[in-house]
Amino acid sequence: MRVESASLPTQDSNLKSGFTLTFLGTGTSQGVPMIGCDCEVCRSPDPRDQRLRSSIYLQTPECSFVVDTGTDFRTQALRENIRSVDAVVFTHSHTDHIMGFDDLRRLSHARGSMPVYASPETMRDLERVFRFAFNMSKPVPYYLKPEPHVIIGPFKLGETLITPLPVPHGDSIVNGYLFSRANQKLVAYLSDCSAVPDPIVDLIAGVKVLIIDALRDKPHPTHLSVGQALEVAARVKPAATYFTHICHDLAQSAESRLPVDTHIAYDGLKLRL
Repeated sequence: MRVESASLPTQDSNLKSGFTLTFLGTGTSQGVPMIGCDCEVCRSPDPRDQRLRSSIYLQTPECSFVVDTGTDFRTQALRENIRSVDAVVFTHSHTDHIMGFDDLRRLSHARGSMPVYASPETMRDLERVFRFAFNMSKPVPYYLKPEPHVIIGPFKLGETLITPLPVPHGDSIVNGYLFSRANQKLVAYLSDCSAVPDPIVDLIAGVKVLIIDALRDKPHPTHLSVGQALEVAARVKPAATYFTHICHDLAQSAESRLPVDTHIAYDGLKLRL
C-alpha cells in the first residue's frame, strides 16, 4: 500500500554525529570510460576519470539512505562497503538511475523492507519495471520488499528534511532534492537537469553545497553544460559547488580552470558537513 511523503522512523546508527555524503557515481548514462571509445579521457590514467552512473549515499546520525540505484549500484555498494540502507530516494526513472534497484534485496532483508520514495510518475515506472518485487503475492526470504512512499512534498528521513526540487530534464520533469538539517540548507542535489527555474534557485539560495549536472562544455538538449552550471551556481551562491553527471568529453583536470570553490566531483569522494 502506498503512503504519501511519510517520514521514516528514526533508527540507531553507527555514525555518531554529522552528515556525510558519498558520491557513489558521477558519470553520465554510458559511464566513463565509454564502451569502444579511445578518446583521451576514456584512456586517462587518472582514476578520477573513471565514472560509474550518478548516485549518492548519505549517512546521518539517525539513518542512511541512497539517492538513485543505477546500473552500477552493486559495484558501488561493494566499493564503499555499504552495510546499511534505510531508504532509497529516486530522482526519476531513466535506466541509469533505477536499474540497480533489485540489488537492494540484501539491505531490504536486513531491515525487513525497503522504503522507496519517488514522485508519482517515477513510482509508476518502478512498479511497472520491477513488478515482480512490488506485486509479490507470497514474499520470499531475501527478496526485495519495497515499501512505496509517493512524494507530494517535503518529507523527513530521521532529522533530515528532504525537499523535492522539480526541474526540467529535456522534455520531462525530474526531482532534484534539497537536504536540510536544523534549519540549515546543507546540500542541493540536481543530478539531471537542462535548466534551473528561478523558484528553485530562490529555494536553494545560499546552500552550503550545490551538486549540479555539468555534462560537458558543449551544450546538450537534456543536460546543463559547464557554462550553464556555472551560471546557476552564480545565482545560487553556494559555499561550494560540485559538478556531477560527467561525460567523457570533460576530464577531471578541467577543474583547474574552474572558479574557486567549484569542483568536479569524482567517484568515492566524501563530503562531511
